[in-house]
Amino acid sequence: MRARLLTGLSSAAAIAMVGLLVTSCGPKPPSISATDHSALSTMERVMLSASTCWFKSSDPSFSGYQLSPELNSFTGRPRILVVDKKHPTGRPSLVVQAEGSPAQLQAFGPMMSGASGGRITGDVNRWAAGSKSCT
Repeated sequence: MRARLLTGLSSAAAIAMVGLLVTSCGPKPPSISATDHSALSTMERVMLSASTCWFKSSDPSFSGYQLSPELNSFTGRPRILVVDKKHPTGRPSLVVQAEGSPAQLQAFGPMMSGASGGRITGDVNRWAAGSKSCT
């Protein structure tokens, strides 16, 4: 009986190996493209570019602010907030959020009616489309 058990285990191992070989030869699963237009992926792109272009570059328009991402949204609206450095828990000066797939973006807050409003709109639209350019 022991011999049969051992033979059964080696047969199972051989079957598993054949299964692995067969699945490794099959078609590869589709990869996520850089042009994913879901709300989350769009806001991830916008957040990374905003961090690089607005904050890490020491842009004077954003020097008194800090970025506060809220991408894990249970409402289906991932967003980033631009808040005052001195009062980070206060009202945001800028909110950029997305919803749906393809993502529909909204940007609002006091900064949108200020001198940087047009630039913010252009930057966010460019980054949402997939560009990583700061200008």
